Amino acid sequence: MKFLVILFVAAFSAFSYAEQQPPFTEATDAKQWHRFVDNYVASLERQLEQKKVPGAALSIVHPDFPSIALGFGKTKIRKGRQVDVNTRFRLASVSKTFTGSLAAKLAAQGVLNLDAPVQKYLPALNDTVYRDNLKVAHLLSHSSGLVPNAYDNLIESRMDYPDIVSKLLKVEPLCTPGQCYGYQNVMFAMVGDVIRNASGLEYETWMQEFIFKPLRMRHASIGYEGMVRDENFAYPHVRGRKRWHTARLKKNYYKVSPAAGVNASAADMVQWLKAQLGMYPSVLPPEALQAQVRPYTVTKKERYRRVWRKHVNEAHYGLGWRIYDYDDETIFYHSGWVQGYRTDIVVIPRLNVGFSLLLNAETGLINELTTQFLDQLLAMSQPA
Repeated sequence: MKFLVILFVAAFSAFSYAEQQPPFTEATDAKQWHRFVDNYVASLERQLEQKKVPGAALSIVHPDFPSIALGFGKTKIRKGRQVDVNTRFRLASVSKTFTGSLAAKLAAQGVLNLDAPVQKYLPALNDTVYRDNLKVAHLLSHSSGLVPNAYDNLIESRMDYPDIVSKLLKVEPLCTPGQCYGYQNVMFAMVGDVIRNASGLEYETWMQEFIFKPLRMRHASIGYEGMVRDENFAYPHVRGRKRWHTARLKKNYYKVSPAAGVNASAADMVQWLKAQLGMYPSVLPPEALQAQVRPYTVTKKERYRRVWRKHVNEAHYGLGWRIYDYDDETIFYHSGWVQGYRTDIVVIPRLNVGFSLLLNAETGLINELTTQFLDQLLAMSQPA
């Protein structure tokens, strides 16, 4: 698999979530970092080829070194074009990190109140069981009290989003909002309605004009039309008995854009990771970065995922971000999975490192590739 490289030179100092403890000593020069990156990339490319994964996009950011964006493989198995750094992938639930950051940004600007009852912005809730006790932060942290993945099956049907929400608001919660965790897509997507009614601007407008454009995410978009606006996008692939098959790009989860509607390339994800590391404070100010990773909800189940269970000691959900204690290192993480795509994003704040991997295939290999990056990075950062 051939790949292309694009380098972005860091121009700003990185924001610290906590007091920085630099992992690199004066005796450690750029060679160690580049050796680590080169070794990881070689291993990743080898494993992608072994599993015959159609295509992938990798992004790695550290403020002290040139950032890396790589494209691997093809946009589709047959007659596909080479994946390059501008090839768009569906981010699936990694889209939630964008919505969480935007909501935290708007809260910092006083546009909306994360602790306000949702019916302040969505009066339709006045006639439901969620009146008064469902807050905006509960939508973003999956603590609305609903059974996990409520009405995700309707997302995959022909039912329109407003009709799904209407049915959802009639469902009795399992617990009082804020007291239990239940991962949601429809309920999370209601944040887009909150943003529209609080600000007078559509969610999509906020993302395009106040996130994508100032971050120079030139190929990022929201929705099906944005994904297919030209030929440089990665087609979805599903596994047959013996090989990968190109699938039809479905529109269904684009119904819930704040939860699963963002498309982006490797070059775009470099910029998104830089913003998460505090390198664009005019776009994502420090108070927003801090607010989005407040540990709102305990997520015990995440500690027992097959590849992660040896490493994750504590797990919480913030505003569109997971917060893990990974081998005693705090990391911010999210994954995505929609038909034909798998995606991961990781931010390691103490080490000022960001990582993103996008695949146009439904394969669990992504879990191993992400943990390998983390394990090798943490091993390198340990004192000699």
